[in-house]
Amino acid sequence: MKRLCLYALSSLFPALLPLHPVKAQSEVFSLTEASCRPKYETRAVWITTLAGLDWPRIKATTPASMRRQQEELCRQLDSLKAANFNTILFQVRSRDNALYPSRQEVFTDVLTGTPGQSPGYDPLAFAIRECHKRGMELHAWVVAIPLGSDRQAKELGERSFVKKHPEMCIRFRKNWYLDPGHPQTKEHLSGIVREIVTNYEVDGINLDYIRYPDRPKGFPDQRSFRKYGNGKSLSQWRRDNITEIVRSIYHTVKSIKPWVKVGSSPIGKYEDVARYSSRGWNARNEVFQDAQQWVKEGIQDVMFPMVYFREDNFYPFVLDWQENGNGRTVAPGLGIYFLDPSEGNWRLQDVLQQIYFTRCARVPGQAYFRSRFLLDNTQGLFDEIKRNIYTHPALTPPMSWLDSIPPVAPTGLRTEVQGDSLILSWNASTDPQTDGRPEGPVRYNLYGSKEREIDIEDTRNLLQPYIYGTRYALPLRQVQGLHFTVTAVDAYGNESILPPTHHPIKAHLPSKVSPLELPALPQATHLTVTDLYGRIIWQEPYTRELSIGRFAPGVYYVLIQDKAQRTLQRLQFTR
Repeated sequence: MKRLCLYALSSLFPALLPLHPVKAQSEVFSLTEASCRPKYETRAVWITTLAGLDWPRIKATTPASMRRQQEELCRQLDSLKAANFNTILFQVRSRDNALYPSRQEVFTDVLTGTPGQSPGYDPLAFAIRECHKRGMELHAWVVAIPLGSDRQAKELGERSFVKKHPEMCIRFRKNWYLDPGHPQTKEHLSGIVREIVTNYEVDGINLDYIRYPDRPKGFPDQRSFRKYGNGKSLSQWRRDNITEIVRSIYHTVKSIKPWVKVGSSPIGKYEDVARYSSRGWNARNEVFQDAQQWVKEGIQDVMFPMVYFREDNFYPFVLDWQENGNGRTVAPGLGIYFLDPSEGNWRLQDVLQQIYFTRCARVPGQAYFRSRFLLDNTQGLFDEIKRNIYTHPALTPPMSWLDSIPPVAPTGLRTEVQGDSLILSWNASTDPQTDGRPEGPVRYNLYGSKEREIDIEDTRNLLQPYIYGTRYALPLRQVQGLHFTVTAVDAYGNESILPPTHHPIKAHLPSKVSPLELPALPQATHLTVTDLYGRIIWQEPYTRELSIGRFAPGVYYVLIQDKAQRTLQRLQFTR
């Protein structure tokens, strides 16, 4: 049944009318059936490890509890995969600690209950592997400026950054922070990110709390200001300090793996917009995040502004981010934790309207804070997303401003039946670079359709995005009658075209029955049987039946052809 999502501007978003006047009262935001299935859409969720809020709940103190901790994460990823999410913002640094073995910071205590103690495995490497196995990106979520409370610094003792480098630290309201105005702060944070990007196949870096503390009046950075202010106003100096850190991190990442996305999660309101006040809480003037300047300068690839508000505190500010995004991916963060009665008791409709609004406004994605409130199905949100919103997979938008050339299309798609599975395999693709940059990883998208001409723009045909490797298994019960094709995706998100001589493969269940029934194709004149290597085994005039008893056990292709030698259909059978 065709599904139309039509929302009248005048009824659903009346607050926007003065800001964005419409031509007539009948003008609507509309989502056609196709636009309810966008091919490119970032669908992100934050998994918070601070205090184990989302993960882990289980401490890894024995081999058995370590496995349970890993299984706990896998269950979350399985659920998110089933709902067609494609991006995990995974917190790897919270407060002067790390969720991975680091030369710079100690293991976080959320893993074992003891700061500095290894859980017996590398959680970041494990999370990356499990995300990639499910065709999802992992962005390493790095909390930048906060170092923790007095208590946390005391617990770490001599291992704390406060003890090691007191000259770079500032105490403010019983908490410790890196001093953004100290020249070595950008070097320290760039070093942390360098370690992550060098040692792990992360898909992105997500900078959080890359700003001054809330209500920063009284933040004691006068010493640094006197020393490094260079005649600027305090506000501009602070903005420049944060921007310089972001710039340093961006160029550090791009010097190592230029395809890794660098993004951030700024405060949800950049500054006041026409007719709508930020009500004294915005990124640029309150906490000195000049985030829209970052995208204009080109030192951000993706941005997740934390627009944890409703109504006229949400819609005009999302549009402001989108209109000033400089073509980068902007996926507003939705404060779904407010659906919990203890947090804010929003209505489910509040969040659903925000999702539909972003699609209507062609905002290329959404992010959800946080995974527990999503996976707990708070007010039925997860069910609604899975059943009615993210009904099919989507790809993350490509970084065409860095690279717009697609990789070489893969060739040699073939199938093999093994037990209850159909194994599809193909020849590896390449993504040669002409400017001296390293070649990033190539992934593959698998499409399937009952139509011989497969529309790869229709996400209903996208069976599995972002396959790492050149082999994929599907249950036989799901493949009867499907044609298959595969495309390559480079590290920047560019998808290959289909080869000019492309012929989709049609799966056929194992058969040892002779004869083999073939489809009725009036234009067919003859058929050719080949082995897996394309060697011709048999040819005969076309009839609706093929005797397979003459063939040795194995897997074969049947090419049904017309008098011009054009292949009309390609089938596979197992003898």
